[in-house]
Amino acid sequence: MTNAKKSENADCEMDAIDLLTSDHHEVETFFKKYKKLTHKDADSEQRLELAGKICQALSVYAQIEEEIFYPTLRKALEEGDLLDEAEVEHATVKSLIEQTMASSPDEPLYDAKVMVLGEYVDHHVKEEEGQLFKKARKAKVDLDKLGMNIATRKSELMEEQNTDKKSKHASNASSASHKKSSSEART
Repeated sequence: MTNAKKSENADCEMDAIDLLTSDHHEVETFFKKYKKLTHKDADSEQRLELAGKICQALSVYAQIEEEIFYPTLRKALEEGDLLDEAEVEHATVKSLIEQTMASSPDEPLYDAKVMVLGEYVDHHVKEEEGQLFKKARKAKVDLDKLGMNIATRKSELMEEQNTDKKSKHASNASSASHKKSSSEART
Protein backbone atom coordinates (compact mmCIF):
# COMPACT_ATOMS: atom_id res chain seq x y z
CA MET A 1 0.00 0.00 0.00
CA THR A 2 1.40 3.40 -0.97
CA ASN A 3 1.92 6.18 1.55
CA ALA A 4 -0.81 8.20 -0.14
CA LYS A 5 -3.29 5.32 0.23
CA LYS A 6 -2.25 4.78 3.86
CA SER A 7 -2.76 8.47 4.56
CA GLU A 8 -6.13 8.47 2.78
CA ASN A 9 -7.29 5.43 4.77
CA ALA A 10 -6.12 7.03 8.03
CA ASP A 11 -8.02 10.21 7.10
CA CYS A 12 -11.22 8.20 6.52
CA GLU A 13 -10.96 6.76 10.03
CA MET A 14 -10.84 10.21 11.69
CA ASP A 15 -13.84 12.27 12.62
CA ALA A 16 -14.17 15.69 11.00
CA ILE A 17 -12.58 17.61 13.85
CA ASP A 18 -9.64 15.23 14.19
CA LEU A 19 -9.05 15.44 10.44
CA LEU A 20 -9.16 19.24 10.36
CA THR A 21 -6.93 19.44 13.44
CA SER A 22 -4.45 17.15 11.69
CA ASP A 23 -4.49 19.52 8.71
CA HIS A 24 -3.85 22.44 11.08
CA HIS A 25 -0.76 20.69 12.44
CA GLU A 26 0.52 19.88 8.95
CA VAL A 27 0.29 23.52 7.85
CA GLU A 28 1.79 24.71 11.14
CA THR A 29 4.79 22.46 10.47
CA PHE A 30 5.15 23.91 6.97
CA PHE A 31 5.17 27.46 8.35
CA LYS A 32 7.81 26.57 10.95
CA LYS A 33 10.01 25.09 8.21
CA TYR A 34 9.49 28.20 6.10
CA LYS A 35 10.51 30.46 8.96
CA LYS A 36 13.71 28.43 9.40
CA LEU A 37 14.43 28.76 5.68
CA THR A 38 14.17 32.55 5.90
CA HIS A 39 16.60 32.62 8.83
CA LYS A 40 19.05 30.42 6.94
CA ASP A 41 18.86 32.63 3.85
CA ALA A 42 17.74 29.60 1.84
CA ASP A 43 17.71 29.90 -1.92
CA SER A 44 14.56 31.08 -3.63
CA GLU A 45 13.81 27.64 -5.11
CA GLN A 46 13.50 26.05 -1.64
CA ARG A 47 11.28 28.85 -0.39
CA LEU A 48 9.13 28.74 -3.54
CA GLU A 49 8.61 24.99 -3.22
CA LEU A 50 7.61 25.16 0.44
CA ALA A 51 5.38 28.20 -0.10
CA GLY A 52 3.68 26.24 -2.89
CA LYS A 53 3.01 23.35 -0.49
CA ILE A 54 1.61 25.78 2.06
CA CYS A 55 -0.67 27.45 -0.48
CA GLN A 56 -1.86 24.11 -1.87
CA ALA A 57 -2.66 22.74 1.58
CA LEU A 58 -4.47 25.92 2.63
CA SER A 59 -6.46 26.11 -0.60
CA VAL A 60 -7.69 22.55 -0.20
CA TYR A 61 -8.36 23.05 3.50
CA ALA A 62 -10.37 26.25 2.96
CA GLN A 63 -12.41 24.71 0.17
CA ILE A 64 -13.27 21.67 2.28
CA GLU A 65 -14.39 23.82 5.18
CA GLU A 66 -16.46 26.09 2.95
CA GLU A 67 -18.09 23.27 0.97
CA ILE A 68 -18.69 20.73 3.73
CA PHE A 69 -17.82 21.69 7.31
CA TYR A 70 -19.25 25.20 7.62
CA PRO A 71 -22.59 24.48 5.89
CA THR A 72 -23.12 21.47 8.16
CA LEU A 73 -22.36 23.54 11.26
CA ARG A 74 -24.63 26.38 10.11
CA LYS A 75 -27.51 23.91 10.11
CA ALA A 76 -26.58 22.48 13.52
CA LEU A 77 -25.55 25.59 15.46
CA GLU A 78 -27.76 28.51 16.34
CA GLU A 79 -24.82 30.88 16.51
CA GLY A 80 -23.43 31.94 13.14
CA ASP A 81 -20.98 34.66 14.24
CA LEU A 82 -17.99 32.32 14.52
CA LEU A 83 -18.73 30.86 11.09
CA ASP A 84 -19.12 34.35 9.60
CA GLU A 85 -15.75 35.36 11.05
CA ALA A 86 -14.15 32.15 9.79
CA GLU A 87 -15.39 32.83 6.26
CA VAL A 88 -14.04 36.38 6.35
CA GLU A 89 -10.70 35.01 7.56
CA HIS A 90 -10.76 32.56 4.65
CA ALA A 91 -11.22 35.45 2.21
CA THR A 92 -8.12 37.15 3.63
CA VAL A 93 -6.14 33.91 3.51
CA LYS A 94 -7.18 33.32 -0.11
CA SER A 95 -6.08 36.83 -1.03
CA LEU A 96 -2.67 36.26 0.54
CA ILE A 97 -2.39 32.89 -1.23
CA GLU A 98 -3.10 34.57 -4.57
CA GLN A 99 -0.54 37.31 -3.86
CA THR A 100 2.05 34.74 -2.83
CA MET A 101 1.47 32.52 -5.86
CA ALA A 102 1.61 35.53 -8.20
CA SER A 103 4.95 36.71 -6.86
CA SER A 104 8.48 35.41 -6.71
CA PRO A 105 10.72 34.63 -3.72
CA ASP A 106 13.17 37.17 -5.14
CA GLU A 107 10.67 39.99 -4.64
CA PRO A 108 11.17 42.10 -1.49
CA LEU A 109 7.84 41.31 0.23
CA TYR A 110 7.54 37.62 -0.66
CA ASP A 111 8.73 36.27 2.70
CA ALA A 112 6.61 38.85 4.52
CA LYS A 113 3.50 37.67 2.64
CA VAL A 114 4.15 34.06 3.58
CA MET A 115 4.80 34.98 7.22
CA VAL A 116 1.66 37.15 7.46
CA LEU A 117 -0.29 34.30 5.88
CA GLY A 118 1.04 32.11 8.68
CA GLU A 119 -0.09 34.62 11.29
CA TYR A 120 -3.61 34.74 9.84
CA VAL A 121 -3.79 30.97 9.73
CA ASP A 122 -2.53 30.73 13.32
CA HIS A 123 -5.28 33.11 14.47
CA HIS A 124 -7.90 31.18 12.49
CA VAL A 125 -6.73 27.84 13.92
CA LYS A 126 -6.85 29.14 17.51
CA GLU A 127 -10.44 30.30 17.07
CA GLU A 128 -11.52 27.08 15.40
CA GLU A 129 -9.86 24.75 17.87
CA GLY A 130 -10.66 26.92 20.89
CA GLN A 131 -14.29 27.68 20.12
CA LEU A 132 -15.82 26.32 16.93
CA PHE A 133 -14.66 22.72 17.27
CA LYS A 134 -15.90 22.56 20.86
CA LYS A 135 -19.34 23.74 19.75
CA ALA A 136 -19.29 21.28 16.87
CA ARG A 137 -18.59 18.38 19.25
CA LYS A 138 -21.63 19.38 21.34
CA ALA A 139 -23.89 19.82 18.30
CA LYS A 140 -25.96 17.03 16.85
CA VAL A 141 -23.63 16.37 13.95
CA ASP A 142 -22.37 12.98 12.80
CA LEU A 143 -18.68 13.90 12.93
CA ASP A 144 -17.59 10.45 11.73
CA LYS A 145 -19.67 10.68 8.56
CA LEU A 146 -18.60 14.29 8.11
CA GLY A 147 -14.98 13.16 8.48
CA MET A 148 -15.43 10.59 5.71
CA ASN A 149 -16.97 13.24 3.45
CA ILE A 150 -14.11 15.62 4.19
CA ALA A 151 -11.46 12.93 3.59
CA THR A 152 -13.05 11.97 0.28
CA ARG A 153 -13.28 15.58 -0.91
CA LYS A 154 -9.74 16.30 0.24
CA SER A 155 -8.48 13.36 -1.78
CA GLU A 156 -10.37 14.61 -4.85
CA LEU A 157 -9.03 18.15 -4.51
CA MET A 158 -5.46 16.97 -3.98
CA GLU A 159 -5.74 14.77 -7.07
CA GLU A 160 -7.13 17.70 -9.09
CA GLN A 161 -4.27 19.94 -7.98
CA ASN A 162 -1.68 17.27 -8.79
CA THR A 163 -3.23 16.76 -12.23
CA ASP A 164 -3.20 20.53 -12.81
CA LYS A 165 0.47 20.69 -11.80
CA LYS A 166 1.38 17.83 -14.14
CA SER A 167 -0.45 19.36 -17.10
CA LYS A 168 1.06 22.79 -16.40
CA HIS A 169 4.53 21.24 -16.13
CA ALA A 170 4.00 19.30 -19.38
CA SER A 171 2.73 22.45 -21.08
CA ASN A 172 5.76 24.44 -19.91
CA ALA A 173 8.13 21.68 -21.03
CA SER A 174 6.41 21.47 -24.42
CA SER A 175 6.55 25.24 -24.81
CA ALA A 176 10.24 25.32 -23.92
CA SER A 177 10.95 22.48 -26.35
CA HIS A 178 9.01 24.26 -29.10
CA LYS A 179 10.91 27.50 -28.50
CA LYS A 180 14.20 25.63 -28.63
CA SER A 181 13.21 23.88 -31.88
CA SER A 182 12.06 27.16 -33.42
CA SER A 183 15.30 28.94 -32.56
CA GLU A 184 17.36 26.00 -33.88
CA ALA A 185 15.37 26.02 -37.14
CA ARG A 186 16.12 29.70 -37.63
CA THR A 187 19.88 29.21 -37.29
